[in-house]
Amino acid sequence: MWGSARGADRPGAIGFTPREDARCRIAPLSRRALYIPFLVTGFVCVAAAQIGVGLRPSPLLERFLARSDDGPVSYRALRRMEARNQHFGASAWMDVWTEVDPAGGFRYQVAAEGGSGYIRRRVFLAALEAEAKMWREGEPGRARLDDSNYTFRENDGLEDGLASLAITPRRKDILLVEGAVFIKQDDGDLVRIEGRLSKNPSFWTRRVDIVRRYGRVAGAHVPLETESIAQVLVAGRSTFRMVYEYEMVNGVHVGDPRPRTGP
Repeated sequence: MWGSARGADRPGAIGFTPREDARCRIAPLSRRALYIPFLVTGFVCVAAAQIGVGLRPSPLLERFLARSDDGPVSYRALRRMEARNQHFGASAWMDVWTEVDPAGGFRYQVAAEGGSGYIRRRVFLAALEAEAKMWREGEPGRARLDDSNYTFRENDGLEDGLASLAITPRRKDILLVEGAVFIKQDDGDLVRIEGRLSKNPSFWTRRVDIVRRYGRVAGAHVPLETESIAQVLVAGRSTFRMVYEYEMVNGVHVGDPRPRTGP
């Protein structure tokens, strides 16, 4: 069923193992804080794909802002998600089919999963539900890369053949990133975003660093990979990674991804 976890009503499918439960009772508030940075990363990642206009920039910035990078109208993709917390020794993975189209909005279906039930429920499913909520409520505008949310400054030099623009949020917001965008020199295509959330998601979260990679599939500008590292009080370093493998983009068949059968 779309929008729900496969096997969620099986005993132990999403619940704790006895060992997990014992660890998690040690610091319930820090446990709860573990999934917040990853949920917020989902907000940033979806929203950041939308590029605005309205500045009188340098030629490089002009090329960047002139791109039509609103992403595909429709797609079907398999997302591979992994998360780990070193302090509690907990990790999990999940493969999820996701679909987007103008009529149905955003839908997801869990195809395969393993590891910590708490992470699967509180990180992966919480992030997917947050993304669905964004689609319903139009949240991406709060994080759009335009002059209403950011100031831009062209950096000197190249990195991996890419030019970079420093981005500084105009306000403290958990959906805005302070850091840099890396773009192609010839056409201004967005390749990567790197930075730190301009506002911590909670008292327990000391900082969240993210890297988001983009590319073109069937001519559409799409997210390819997201990585984040959150430093959480008591819980310590928590990592999250999500990779997109596309099956269809704007009605064009582009691949045949398959869910994992194990870790």
